[in-house]
Amino acid sequence: MIKYVIRRVIQAIPVIVIIAVLSFALMIQAPGGPSAQFNQNPHITTADVDKWLASWCLERHPGLVGTMHEFSGWFGLSNCTGGGLGGFLSDKGLPNFLPTFLGGGTNGILHGDFGFSISTSRPVTDLILERLPGTLILMFTAFIVWITIAIVAGVLAAVKRYSIFDQALTLFSYTFYSLPTFWLGLNLIFIFGLALRWFPVQGIIDVRSAPAPWGTPAYWTAFWHNPLPQMFDIGRHLVLPVTTLVATAIAGDSRFVRTAMLDVLGQDYVRTAKAKGVPQRGVVFRHAFRNALLPVVTNVALELAFLFSGAIVTETVFSWPGMGRLFIQALGSRDYFLLMGIVLIGSMLVVFFNLVADVVYGFVDPRVRFD
Repeated sequence: MIKYVIRRVIQAIPVIVIIAVLSFALMIQAPGGPSAQFNQNPHITTADVDKWLASWCLERHPGLVGTMHEFSGWFGLSNCTGGGLGGFLSDKGLPNFLPTFLGGGTNGILHGDFGFSISTSRPVTDLILERLPGTLILMFTAFIVWITIAIVAGVLAAVKRYSIFDQALTLFSYTFYSLPTFWLGLNLIFIFGLALRWFPVQGIIDVRSAPAPWGTPAYWTAFWHNPLPQMFDIGRHLVLPVTTLVATAIAGDSRFVRTAMLDVLGQDYVRTAKAKGVPQRGVVFRHAFRNALLPVVTNVALELAFLFSGAIVTETVFSWPGMGRLFIQALGSRDYFLLMGIVLIGSMLVVFFNLVADVVYGFVDPRVRFD
């Protein structure tokens, strides 16, 4: 198992590099470019702009060579300050891509430097780390609710095929699977937030009663000093965003689980187990459910990464302080370095969850062995 995981991680490295190259090329060639923020500033000269672009290897050389030059500085292959071999050597005369403690450079994502946000003049890493807890809280809660309801509902619908429950689940699935996320979120805000006033409609905490602004050291100090009120506050704010985020996923995956269970329940070994007098619960959970999980694991692992995509819309609708809302803000301000950092993290999530799916196969299906 360990050898398999190591091999898959090594195989994922070129995939991530290719994704980074394509993402950077598309982003950097977008209209306006990183220097567009200076267009309306009369105090910034052309020489100042050129100097700023050069510091990030963004001198806008034409063609593929220019794009690769720009990418090398952002990725950490060159140091953007000249030097040996066109900047590919660090100040210590060693390849720039090596770790800093081995004599490599300090710039680029290879060294943990995602650059500076154009709109805030702060390190991209700091901005992402500030918003990451909010997104993780939303995604983790949504994942637990989504998987629990989808699996339980799908299994019950398969076992009680054509029952009232199965028909009701079918109606729910077809209805909510076709609803746009933003439309559902706005309607939940109107009904449960504005009309009934059951749940808050924006943010992650109540700013009027919170001990400090969300995400600050003072807030986390107060949180761990007295966690229950803060957890209840966050929980109330989670209800509507989580419902918006998982409604479509539950609608689709409950049908997926139902179909997988029906396929397995019709197999010969299941009928044999029933003929031997195995209780219904044992037939469903010991024989059928475990084998039905195989296609479900693949589907869930892929959709986990897309939770991040759904969070972009959901966080924007509910003003949730996470990476999705940060992405929209960066897009509006053409904050290229921040956008590329978020895109790269999202790509790495896709690769990571595919690896998780392959590993889980070995635990779900005893016939799967890793060499």
